[in-house]
Amino acid sequence: MGTTDLGSLISGPGQIQYGDLLLGAGTPYRWRALSGWEELPALDSSSALRPDAHGAYPGALLAQSRTIGLDLMVRAPRDQIGGTIAALNAGTAPRADEIPLVVWLDERGPLLVNARAVRRAVPVANGYTVGTILGAAIQWEASDPRRYGVDEQVVETGLPAPEPGLEWAGGTGLEWPDGLDWGQGGATGNIGAVNGGDSPTSPVVTFTGPVTSPRLSQEDGRTLEYDITLAPGDRLVVDTRAGTVTLNGSASRLYTATTRSTPEQAFTLAPGTTSLAFRAESHTAGARCAVEWRAAFW
Repeated sequence: MGTTDLGSLISGPGQIQYGDLLLGAGTPYRWRALSGWEELPALDSSSALRPDAHGAYPGALLAQSRTIGLDLMVRAPRDQIGGTIAALNAGTAPRADEIPLVVWLDERGPLLVNARAVRRAVPVANGYTVGTILGAAIQWEASDPRRYGVDEQVVETGLPAPEPGLEWAGGTGLEWPDGLDWGQGGATGNIGAVNGGDSPTSPVVTFTGPVTSPRLSQEDGRTLEYDITLAPGDRLVVDTRAGTVTLNGSASRLYTATTRSTPEQAFTLAPGTTSLAFRAESHTAGARCAVEWRAAFW
């Protein structure tokens, strides 16, 4: 698969992009039906029947992977049908990793999942020789069933800093207004992350040194905290979806999580606005915390 930017081939509703393969309006691959996209994925329930009363104790609902099916009609000039099918075959070849599948259905704009093609059907019948193939189909599987906004959101903050206060002008007495410098407001270390979807989303959190024991907390008490000292320019990246903690792009530092740190995969951003607070045991100027996420939808 090539390196085309996320969703960059899509120009409007009715189109689907999988890697470098564009399907739908304006292409030889006209889709007739899309399944598994607007439906809820299958849910596993941990509800337990009440032993002495009607009903059950409601338990957690955990979504399974999302299966997406696309029914196609392929149409091309009869002397180009071979190349058209070859491009479809290459674009849906089995692969080890998931890549973006971007779907633009309507005025809500495009949404994406990361998926792999797991089935492809291209019937060879009489119409094949004249460049028309009915009943073609592609099926994808997305291990993360949530659908995401294409645009990534980012907020960043430093650690709390005190207000510098007033600086008095030189000489005698107070000069107003030129003699009074109110200074610049100190950073608060507090930020808000807005998830515009209807599903919790998993952010990527990056702590940048110099800082000791960086910590990011939510109002409900969920916290990411690591017993580590970051030198100037060091980057500790916490991928809450994957559950990884990586120093400078390669070295795992998952073991540095403190006893009060929430499991990484439980540190999600609920729909709406989440208030976050960046704190540390000690730091000097330059310490930063960045939070990246996409709106998530069921």
